[in-house]
Amino acid sequence: MNKRSIVAVVAATAAAVSLGLAGCSGSPSTASSASSATLPVVKMMVGGIDKQIYLPYQLAESLGYYKKYGVDMQLSTEQNGGVGAEEAMVSGQVDLSGAWYIHSVDFQSKGKKVINLIQLSGAPGERIMCTPKSNVTSGADLKGKTVGVTDLGSGTDELTQFIASKAGVKKTDYQTIAVHAGATAIAALQRGSADCVMTTQPTVGALESQKLATSAIDLASTKGANAALGGAWPAAGLLAQESWVNSHKAVVQKVVTALTATMHWMSTHTAQDVADKLPKSFVQNATISKADYVKALKEDYGQFLPDGLMPAGGPKTVFQMENAIGVDTSSITYSDTFTNSFVNVALKQLGITPVTTPAGAKG
Repeated sequence: MNKRSIVAVVAATAAAVSLGLAGCSGSPSTASSASSATLPVVKMMVGGIDKQIYLPYQLAESLGYYKKYGVDMQLSTEQNGGVGAEEAMVSGQVDLSGAWYIHSVDFQSKGKKVINLIQLSGAPGERIMCTPKSNVTSGADLKGKTVGVTDLGSGTDELTQFIASKAGVKKTDYQTIAVHAGATAIAALQRGSADCVMTTQPTVGALESQKLATSAIDLASTKGANAALGGAWPAAGLLAQESWVNSHKAVVQKVVTALTATMHWMSTHTAQDVADKLPKSFVQNATISKADYVKALKEDYGQFLPDGLMPAGGPKTVFQMENAIGVDTSSITYSDTFTNSFVNVALKQLGITPVTTPAGAKG
């Protein structure tokens, strides 16, 4: 998840954003006729905006939904070696963070009131990719191995710890190194500094096409998450400080409505449709072709939730994982960490019938 990284890469203005979306000429027609200068500016940092697991944040921009529903969104992304998206949000560098729900639990356990406002996926979208010679096919096989994660202390690091612990493997029984994603993760396997890496699409597809690694543990679908983690595991969400939410409720509602509309759009369109809307550099680059990107997205499409609601049982699974890796959650409850209230308003506004069985939360 690139927890320790920062750099603004999308736009500071609507004009700058549109430069990266040349292939999305149809988007402006769906947007509000109001000038961006009249809309409230909102800053969001995403934990790797070109990763498939985080594509809805950019897709909402490509579809023109942020402006359509009333905000001038300024997107940015993490970069290797910097501040994580969720940390940038807590420090006030940005208003919102596109990051995993588990970070709201982490922050709450440390007394920082961070809440999850909409849930975009019900599975991590990750895979533990291992070289053929490593002979890793389960969590038990991680003993004695070197595993690459996006960064030490990141969500992928915590997931690896949990998977290993469920198989009776302690953190001291294997080594963890930071490999980030994309070319750096691929290089770690190529040069033998890691036996396995936990990573997402499109890196997974690149590793498979180059025959460098195969999927040993699948967390890319709700089914895979249930098998490996014991239940639905809500991943990509929208995080904010509770104090900021309370003082910007109207703005928050606009952002959540835009993302809810995006998730519904995804549920009625194909992986090819999504790829056609995203910036070209996201879907076709030095590591993957567009055809491979679409193939990978089609395989993992089931991770995305159609309506933005926190799935029932999801918070329980995440809390169980946190407790298993030593995070003290005794002072917080599930309902402290998320709310469905903004999504419920959005669903009514958009005339969308909920599909997900929601978890209960305050608000």
